[in-house]
Amino acid sequence: MTQQIIDQVPQDSAGAREIGFTIPQAYNASRVLFDNLARGHGERLALTGPGGTRTYAQLCAEAAQWGHGFLSLGLARGDRILMFLDDTPAYPAAFFGAVRAGFVPLLINTLTPPDLLQFYLSDSGASVAVTDAEFSSRFNAEACKDTPLRTLIVTNGAAGEHAVANALIAEQWLRGFATEIAEADTDRDEMAFWMYSSGSTGRPKGIVHLQHDMAYSEAAFSQNVLKLKPDDICFSVPKIFFAYGFGNSVTFPFSVGATALLLPGQPKPAAIFDAIGQYKPTVFFGLPTLYTTLTKAEGADRADFSSLRMSLSAAEVLSADVFNGWKRLTGLEIVEGLGSTEALHIYLSNRPERKKLGAAGLRVPGYEILLRDKDGRDVGDNEEGIMWVRGDSNTPLYWNRPDKTAETIREAGWIYTGDRFVRDSDGFHFFRGRADDLVKISGQWVYPLEVELCLADHPDVRECAVFAAELPDRRMTLKAVVVMNAVGFDESDTTRRLQDYVKAKLLPYKYPREVKFIDELPKTGTGKIDRQSLMRM
Repeated sequence: MTQQIIDQVPQDSAGAREIGFTIPQAYNASRVLFDNLARGHGERLALTGPGGTRTYAQLCAEAAQWGHGFLSLGLARGDRILMFLDDTPAYPAAFFGAVRAGFVPLLINTLTPPDLLQFYLSDSGASVAVTDAEFSSRFNAEACKDTPLRTLIVTNGAAGEHAVANALIAEQWLRGFATEIAEADTDRDEMAFWMYSSGSTGRPKGIVHLQHDMAYSEAAFSQNVLKLKPDDICFSVPKIFFAYGFGNSVTFPFSVGATALLLPGQPKPAAIFDAIGQYKPTVFFGLPTLYTTLTKAEGADRADFSSLRMSLSAAEVLSADVFNGWKRLTGLEIVEGLGSTEALHIYLSNRPERKKLGAAGLRVPGYEILLRDKDGRDVGDNEEGIMWVRGDSNTPLYWNRPDKTAETIREAGWIYTGDRFVRDSDGFHFFRGRADDLVKISGQWVYPLEVELCLADHPDVRECAVFAAELPDRRMTLKAVVVMNAVGFDESDTTRRLQDYVKAKLLPYKYPREVKFIDELPKTGTGKIDRQSLMRM
């Protein structure tokens, strides 16, 4: 799959007609940023936070320099540029510069280890990568082996000692480039950017998004749920490299000339409280796990939340305890929603004025939602079915993965989500689990078997089983039941070592939160692990 214009994209869909979404065939997604100049927003604040402030005029100028810089490297139209960046002004500048110039940025999780980074570089064919100085050592010999990477651009500092040689220092390299740039003559259905799936069921999949997808997600979700104004300040703790954070920090505020508060580094409660108090955001985006941490954190009762008018959550079921705890702390009720990287952002959402606790929400205008049984028949209210979603921001394909594309991206643009839901008579949707065994941990899908196989490879582990378990507050977690080779070991120390092992071998969020040690795993009559017995422990 090398074509740049995706010819199977539905045109004039029911969702687009519902929200009155029209966009010219000749369209470049960088207009989400650059149109602010034509609107007279040049002197408005686009970005604020510890990484610095930028007006829209300044950010557009920096994006133009990035675009000219990428063009100077001899890249061809549609070439991929891997972006391994934290939330600082360099991220939106480099992103929009790449898109403006006709290239395709890849938004990559900065927790990615070198071996997985090597896969991303090889799979995408990216010959250029942009990274923060603190992450530059990830681009070492292991990560770059047998990949087409030939240029590493380092921003916010100098390259680390283990990074590939001849890295360009962005702040020096960009100085000579012009601060204005014409947009590439891209088509609305041309590739604009990619994100990768978590790889819970095998190799991560490159999720392709098109030039018009950002504008569509804003017209559907932001205009109907957030209803942002130019004087809003959006603060998303989930990072830009997540689809959820990307919409919150980039697409939605920039579409109306509002401001994004970017917080680089680990989102510790104290740093979050300080940022809210200092920069006065009006709309706050989090996840249930984050809200749980914040409501129980030291100093929460002394934090100033008076600037906030709205708090949003996504990805996991929000418990009553978390909802009520945040309301006691801030006076705000959390607005819960559900989306996916494949759809780019949220397609089910509660509303500030209409919500049900524990529901993923109502259908977002612009998206069609069906619940079907395993035979493909539509189910009625209060019946369980697997969710299908269609909207004009849906990915048309997974890059070079026709098998996975066929499984998920169905005829006429429908996405088979694999999520089991019940819809009540009021139109609210309630999550009932996955059609497969995936479980969502800290907002990311995790396949328990992947973690089980990883733990089983540890030299001190004799056998183990890993499965999903529900916490008292209704969040899901991973529980591992382990039989060790040795006896008389320190359980606390061993738990920590096993968790660190999984974090290092996979991704940090995939580690089992609970580890239980027993002498033997129970078995069925056929000699298989009796998982039902384990889940009752």
